[in-house]
Parts: sequence; C-alpha cells; structure tokens
Amino acid sequence: MKLKTIAAFLMGILMSIGGAYLAVGWIESRSEDVVRATLIDGGHEWAEVNVDGLQVLLNGTAPDEATRFRIVSAVGRVVDPDRIVDDMGVRASEQITPPTFTVEMLRNGDGVSLIGLIPAEAGRDAFTRTIEGLPGMTSVTDMLETATFPTPRGWEAAIDFATQALDDLPRSKISVSADRVMVTAISNSPEDKRRIEADLARKAPSSVQLVMNITAPRPVISPFTLRFQLDGDQASFDACSADTRESRNAILTSAASVGTLPERPTCAIGLGVPSPNWAKAVDIAMKGLKEMGGGSLTFSDADISLVALDSTSQATFDRVVGDLDATLPDVFSLHAVLPEKVVVDETTPEFVATHSPEGSLQLRGRLPNDGVETIVNSFARAQFGSNNVYLATRDDPSLPANWPVRVLAALEALAILESGAVVVQEDFLEIRGVSGKKNASDLVSRLLAEKLQDASNFEISIRYDELLDRTLDIPTPEECVERINSILAAGKIAFDPSSADISDSASPTVDAIAEIAKQCDRVQMEIGGHTDSQGREIMNEELSQQRADAVLIALQSRRVRTGNFSAKGYGEAIPIASNDTEAGREANRRIEFKLLTDARAAATDNAADEADEETAAEDTPAEETEATSEQN
Repeated sequence: MKLKTIAAFLMGILMSIGGAYLAVGWIESRSEDVVRATLIDGGHEWAEVNVDGLQVLLNGTAPDEATRFRIVSAVGRVVDPDRIVDDMGVRASEQITPPTFTVEMLRNGDGVSLIGLIPAEAGRDAFTRTIEGLPGMTSVTDMLETATFPTPRGWEAAIDFATQALDDLPRSKISVSADRVMVTAISNSPEDKRRIEADLARKAPSSVQLVMNITAPRPVISPFTLRFQLDGDQASFDACSADTRESRNAILTSAASVGTLPERPTCAIGLGVPSPNWAKAVDIAMKGLKEMGGGSLTFSDADISLVALDSTSQATFDRVVGDLDATLPDVFSLHAVLPEKVVVDETTPEFVATHSPEGSLQLRGRLPNDGVETIVNSFARAQFGSNNVYLATRDDPSLPANWPVRVLAALEALAILESGAVVVQEDFLEIRGVSGKKNASDLVSRLLAEKLQDASNFEISIRYDELLDRTLDIPTPEECVERINSILAAGKIAFDPSSADISDSASPTVDAIAEIAKQCDRVQMEIGGHTDSQGREIMNEELSQQRADAVLIALQSRRVRTGNFSAKGYGEAIPIASNDTEAGREANRRIEFKLLTDARAAATDNAADEADEETAAEDTPAEETEATSEQN
C-alpha cells in the first residue's frame, strides 16, 4: 500500500512537469506568433523574434532610434512589457552631404546681381558689402542663400579672385565654386581681350581652375588692307583682312594654290569691306600675280597696287594687267607697276631712320630742303620723344615731289615697332624690325598702303617677340627676380640639418617660385647655394652645391623648364653676416637667385642688329640683382 502511494505521487509529479512543459511550449509558440504578426503588420519584417520561456527576445538592426522605439512599444501592447528583451541595434546615421556652394555674379555697368548658395560662416552681409564697395558700383541685387556647413577649402581664395575680376570687367558673368572660376566677359578689342586673359591668368590662385570665355567685337578695319607677296613658289602675307570666315578661308585657299606659305597665316576678320566681292577680287589678283611669275599685291579698300618683279617681261606684264582689268569686279581699281632693275650706289638718293631698343632715333640721308628737315625733325620728336632724336641729313633739291610724304609715312610706320630701321628710296621703301604686336605687319602695311597709294612698292620684315607684348604681361628679368625676392621674403626654403633634402615646410615657397619661373623661362638666372663656416671647407662647398641642385630639381618636378637656370655651390666663401653668432650663421646658410643676363635687352639688341647691320649694338650690362632665402 505504501509503495502504491509513492508511485502515485511520483506519477503526479511527472504529469505536472509534463503539463507545465507543454504549457510553456504553447505559451512560447503563441507569444512568438503574436509578436511576429505584430512586426509584419507594422512593416518590420527585418526584425527577428525569439521566445525563451516567458522572455521575448527582439533582434535585428533598426534604421533609426525612432523605429526601434516604435517596435518595442508595439510588442509591449501584445505581451507583458516586462517579458521583452530588446537586443536590437540601430544603424549608424549617414553623414549629411554638404551642398555645393556656388555664386553667379552678373555685372552690367554699375549694377551687379548675386545669385547662389554660400556658407553661412562666410558672411553673406560682409560679402555683399564688399561688392557694394567696388568703385562705380551703384546697385547690388542680393539673391543669395546660405547654408550652415563648413566653408570648403579654396572658397575664400576663389571668391577674392572673382571679386577682383568683377572689379576689372564692367560687362561680365563670373561663376564661382571652391575649385573653379568661369569668367565670361566682353572686351573692347582683340588687344583688350588678350590683356584681360593674361591679367586673369596671372592673378588666378593655383587652387582654382580658371575657365575664360572673353569675346571681342569685330574691329573696324580702315582701310581694308591685304598685302601678298610671291617670289617664285614662295608666298607670304604682310597683311590680310576679310569680312567673314568664309571669305578668310577662300583667301587663304587661293594663296596656297599659287604658292607655298611657310605657315598658315592669320587673317583679321573685321568690318569695313569695300565690296562683297572682296575675296573674289583677291583670288583673281593672286592668280594674275602667279602668271607674272611673282611680285607684290596690295589692296587698300578698292584700290589695288600690283608691283611685278623687275625680271618680268613687258609682254607678260601687259597681258596679265589687261586680263585683270577685264575680270576684276566692279568698284576695284588696278594700278600696276613694272619696276626697273634697282641699282644701288652712292648716287642713289636714300633716307634711313634707325630706332634702337634703347629708344634713340637716328635720321640720316637726304631731304629736299631745310623746311622739310624742320618738319621731319618735329614729327620724329613727337613720335619718339624730344630727347631721343639725332638728325644728320643733307639737302638735295633734286628729290622727287613725293619724298616728304614717303619719309613721314616711313617714320610713322617705324613708330609702330619697338625697334628697327626703314630705308626710303624713290621707287622703293623697306622696313625691318621687331614688335610686341602680333598684327604689326598688318598695321604697317595698312598705313603704307594708305599713305603711299599708287607708289606702294615696299617690303616688310617684322618679327613678333612675345617678350615685348604688353598684353601678355610677361615680367621683365628684373621683375622676375623681384617677384622671387618677395616670395622668399615671406617664407624660407629650409633644408633638413646637414642635408640637401628640402623640408616639407618649404613646399609652398617652392611652389610659388615655380609659378614665377614658368613666366621667366628666357631669363638667365643662377641658383646659388651658401653655407656658414662650420665644418670643413670642402664639405661646405659640396653641401651648398647639393642644395642648389636640390632647388633646381624641385623646380623641374613642378614642370618648370630649367634650361635658363644654373646651380652653383659657393660653400662658405661669400658670407653676408658674421659667422661668430648663431644669427649670423643662419643668415649665411641661404639660397640666392641671381640675375645673370637681361634677356629682354638682348632680344631687342638682336632685332636692331637684324634691322641695321651698321648700327652698333650696345652691350647689355649683366645685372646681379639677388633674391635671398635663409636656410636652416
């Protein structure tokens, strides 16, 4: 009986445990189903649910903290909140991408409109006041927005540069971002266009990509001039004008068909063409010149002057001139000359003017009388300066009546050049020299064609030198060293101790010097290395040479053409301070940029030699302007 009682008791325990186990399983299953249904209904299929006894475990990664809170609250409404174990994570919030800051500045005369988005910390009001403070500015329309994000790198430099450009360009649109500035503007002339482009390129910060779209109106060409020369198969233009691109292309095609051009010439497109048949007339005249075997052809508006070679036969000359008279379009008038062979001897009347690179003008040869001499002298002083004219002429009453006109035209043409010489004869005029104007040959041809008219038998040989082109703003040799000097005054080119390795801190200084050096690739300069007197003399000399070489290599690595640079180590031989003090020794440890040759004067001296072999070129003194940088 006792055993039966114990067995029944044990059986009851087992049945209770089994029942409890079944109840817990049912509760877990039921809870999981209810919670899962709640998550699906809420659109949170990504969340995971696991039930362990009475505990409801939530797992997964919520997109944000608010979603996580909503899930816990929703599950807490279907099960006891105390049973919930929240193991959900929250996805890291993505960093908000800052907006692209841009500004459009539109200026028309004295009014400016500002449109765009700028950083709030840059100061909208301060920026607007800066624009209002520009000279001549009467109205500023502010349509700017701001955003509270960090100012992007390069923004201030870009805005400062754009503001300078806006000040210089009264008709412009300037688009600015942190790394790019686009300038669209209207200039007054092609020369003004080149000046603006050169000025903007020089002022643009290295961190800014500069895009320029500068347009210039078509110039008024008066007289409308074209001068073409043909000698055998060799053809060349001294001046070329066209009214349209189609006309220009037709003229150049015609020229290439009658002779070999050394290079594709430029042909100015402008207003003032005397006839819509300009290109047709030029084509006919060029082909006639080819039939003659060569010569020169000058168009001055509707007047055509054709000068044959002195070797042309009279029969050929007459036949071609007759054909041209018959086929040239109406309006055009032809004057043709078959010159006699030129024999130059001491009895040939001449007037010679030589303009040196230094500015002096020497006048020699023959003039009709003292009255003409006075006129020529006054005209020359007005053109070249009162103190620059040296007159050494003699009277010759037998000179032709148009001699004064030819002399004055020659001097006016010579004034267009930087240096050169002009020779005036009875039937011929020759001008040679160098100019900083790309269109100098055009200008001289136009002037001589207008002044000499039917007697326009002249020859032009003018070389363009970009160093003399004021629109390019190429620095003079002295300015090159001065600019490097100002850079070195603001920052050192430092080396690691007892080493030829340029320190990282000197990179901005070398970068700035490299930008100047790229504009001075014709200027002969020496990079000199110097040390103090500590250590052995031979070791100091070697170290100074290595440091000078290191600066040269650093410039090369920045794409500087260094053929005009030389590097030399002087060691301790040329101190600039006492080596008895640390301050003096630091001053002696330096790099010097020294100007060796004035390249500009040398170039113009060469041009003068070419223009007149009888004119002695003065030696250009070597200069030794120095730019110094202290070294560590």
